[in-house]
Amino acid sequence: ILNQERRNSEEEVQEKIEYRDGKVEEVLTDGRRIVTFRNGTKKEISVDKRTTTISFSNGDVKKIMPDQTVIYYYADAQTTHTAYPDGLEVLQFPNNQIEKHYPDGTQEIVFPDHTVKCLYSDGLKETFFPDGTVVKVEKNGDKSVIFRNGQKEIHTAQFRRREYPDGTVKTVYCNGRRETKYSTGRVQIKDEEGNLILDKK
Repeated sequence: ILNQERRNSEEEVQEKIEYRDGKVEEVLTDGRRIVTFRNGTKKEISVDKRTTTISFSNGDVKKIMPDQTVIYYYADAQTTHTAYPDGLEVLQFPNNQIEKHYPDGTQEIVFPDHTVKCLYSDGLKETFFPDGTVVKVEKNGDKSVIFRNGQKEIHTAQFRRREYPDGTVKTVYCNGRRETKYSTGRVQIKDEEGNLILDKK
């Protein structure tokens, strides 16, 4: 069977050109061209000359598509980097993590557990968890967490606040003071030691 395969592959070569620098160019019967360089690098040009595949001796592979998309596979890292003509770059890692780098500076990372993290050029960071939780971190460090059950938590340098779907809002200030505003209009304020200082109904 191996001899048969070898004979078939030899039949595919229509023309073979050997250059002085050690480069060998083969023209196959189907019209493809394969150029083998002295260092072991192989360059294959498609029949329509619109797709080029370069196989490096270290196992890396670079493919240039007809639309000028460049796909580069790093063998050692088992990582694929795709650069699109519009400026979008996509990295695919062996653990199934995918990173997208957009021309406007935005980055989107999709983790193997399907968590999605977006980093925007204005400094905003958003993380979308598979359970429906969304975490937003502003450039100044302010953080908001929106839970699937409708609750919302806000963390700033001045306070931590929890907002409930029924309209109740609980706030803990950096000095330890606690304030609870109920949906009924009732307001309770406790000092840093937990003593009730206001209970307005």
